[in-house]
Amino acid sequence: MDGAAAPAAAAAASSAFSLPHFYNYPPYFTLQPVRATRERQVRLWADLIVAYCRQHRMWVVSTDDFPLFHNVAIERKLTFEARQLFLDTLVAEGRAEWTDRSRTRCLILWKAIADWADTLLHFVRENGFGDSVLTLQEIRSGDDTRGTDLEGIDDAVLRRAVRVLEGKGLATLFKGSSSDDEGVKFFA
Repeated sequence: MDGAAAPAAAAAASSAFSLPHFYNYPPYFTLQPVRATRERQVRLWADLIVAYCRQHRMWVVSTDDFPLFHNVAIERKLTFEARQLFLDTLVAEGRAEWTDRSRTRCLILWKAIADWADTLLHFVRENGFGDSVLTLQEIRSGDDTRGTDLEGIDDAVLRRAVRVLEGKGLATLFKGSSSDDEGVKFFA
């Protein structure tokens, strides 16, 4: 899901998300010159980006086109420099990764990859899928994942979580003829 939200999840999530007070404060759309103020500004924006993406089930943020970067109500828009700084901060903290060399698209990690692996393993055990094979497609969009954190999971994040489980001897990824029929064998 390349930056797009799962339709049903997005509809429910958008009504529940409330923006923090600073979002309607015009100076926070301009990089602050005082170091302490800028550090607070960067922290607030970084946390807001992750919370917004998690709530709206968004995985990829574009520096050119991301709803938070433009507040129509107060007629303010973040500069490219500010957007890069906030996303670079997330990358430095391990909460995001640039997906392209030009640094215009960023994969947002609401959880660390190891935590995604734990979430996947918990899902497998809770639903009795130990010693079973599930396709990556079933994990991303199957009936059993509906309403869970795994619903609509980014393909790259899912594959990396599976690799963590493979490293622990808890899963094996099987290649298929297409990405839709790649499967994961989970061990109880």
